[in-house]
This record gives sequence, C-alpha cells and structure tokens, in this order.
Amino acid sequence: MNQAIGFAAMGTGFTFFMTVLGAGVVFIFKRNMGMNIQRAFLGFAAGVMMAASVWSLLLPAIDETESMGGIPWIPAAGGFVLGGIFLYMLDFLMPHLHLGEGKPEGMRSSLRRTTLLVLAVTLHNIPEGMAVGLAFAMAVQHPEDPALYAAALALAVGIGIQNFPEGAAISLPLRQEGMSRRRAFAMGSLSGIVELIFGVGITLIAVQITPYMPWFLAFAAGAMIYVVVEELIPEANEGEHSNLGTIGVMTGFLIMMVLDVALG
Repeated sequence: MNQAIGFAAMGTGFTFFMTVLGAGVVFIFKRNMGMNIQRAFLGFAAGVMMAASVWSLLLPAIDETESMGGIPWIPAAGGFVLGGIFLYMLDFLMPHLHLGEGKPEGMRSSLRRTTLLVLAVTLHNIPEGMAVGLAFAMAVQHPEDPALYAAALALAVGIGIQNFPEGAAISLPLRQEGMSRRRAFAMGSLSGIVELIFGVGITLIAVQITPYMPWFLAFAAGAMIYVVVEELIPEANEGEHSNLGTIGVMTGFLIMMVLDVALG
C-alpha cells in the first residue's frame, strides 16, 4: 500500500511540477498566448487525454477483468459511464469560467473572475491526477509485470508534457486580468495541485478494494473523455483556423499512443 501511494505521489508530483514550470512563463512573457497557439495547445491536451483513456485506462481495465475471470466489458462500460456522470456533476455544480467566455458556468457564486478561471482548469486536472495515480497503483499490484511500470511512467510523461502549456494558459491570462506576476504564477501552479491530491486519494481507495481496480480505471477514462468532448475540443475549434486545434489533437494523440505502446 505504501509503495503504491509513493509511486502515485511521484507520478502526480511530476505532472504538478510540469504545471508549475508552465505557470512560470509568466515571468518571461508579457503578453497572453495568441489564440492560434492556445487552440493548438488545447487540441494537444485533448489528444493526449483521448489516447491515455484508451491505452492507459480502458484496455488495462479490460485485460485486468479478463485475468480475474470476469466479463471484460462490464467494468469498462460501467466505470466509463460513472466517470462521465461524476465530471458532469462537477461541471454542473462547481462555479467556473472558461477562457474567452463572459458568463460563468456551474452554481451561482460571488467568486472573483480570476478564481473562476482557475477552477475551470482545475476541473479537467482531476481525472488526469486519478489516471496517473491508478496507473501506478495497478503496476504495484502486479510486480511480476514490469511493463505496467513503464506504461504508468509513459502516462505521467504524457500528462506532464501537456501540463506545461496548460500552466502557461492559466497564469498568462491571470496576468492580463491585472494580477501580479507572482500571484498569477501561484494561482497557475495551484491549479495543478489537484492532480496530486486526487491521484493519491484515489490510490488510497483503490489499493483497499483491489477487485474493483478495472472500475476505477474505466472511471478515470470516462471522466477524461467527458472533459475532452465537453471542453477541450470545442474550445480548440472555436473561431478561424480551427484546423490548428485539429492538428493539435492528432499530435497529442499520436505522441501519447507512441509513448504508451513503446514503453508499455
């Protein structure tokens, strides 16, 4: 158990660190990202999350169920639906504001605009943290299969890569909103700490009820796909030159797929 938590903490700690590095660009650049660059980065994040959902979460969930003698598609489908419902409820309840939007979503609140912007990014960091934590927990449960460690590492690297521009995508707009560079950096960094919290948290639960690991893996996949379809792809394809968002999706998907297949 301690080993699983340790690996989950290291994996999600790395993805959090990459968010911090990305947020740090606020000390280098004075202006916000151009819309075309932002679309490409959003598409890239969507592609990484889509590939991770399949190769790092759903396929391992199916394989694990088969090894336990169960019906493979039931945990994969059931967990996937539950993960989507979970993110839908968070999206519906948590006050947040997407970049470029004027009207907040979720329940009405008196939170400041800058806080709402951070909460929007925090929403899709939740399933990313769960995915990395569960991948390492799965590897610890099967020490006889070193490929699972490599697959978990590949997932952490993939999520970490897309977290770098994500950190910049929150700290730079906060600076444009009038926030000081230090505070914009702090807020951008903190938007990623939820990955560490949820990654370790869900690992604590999963290692206690090992037979339900396939459900947890599929749950994280469903949550990630909800974020991709509800938020990332629509935002990546807004306005002119939406092909940049599409290219970003394909690039992110390709990189994550190669990482997972080559290492895992």
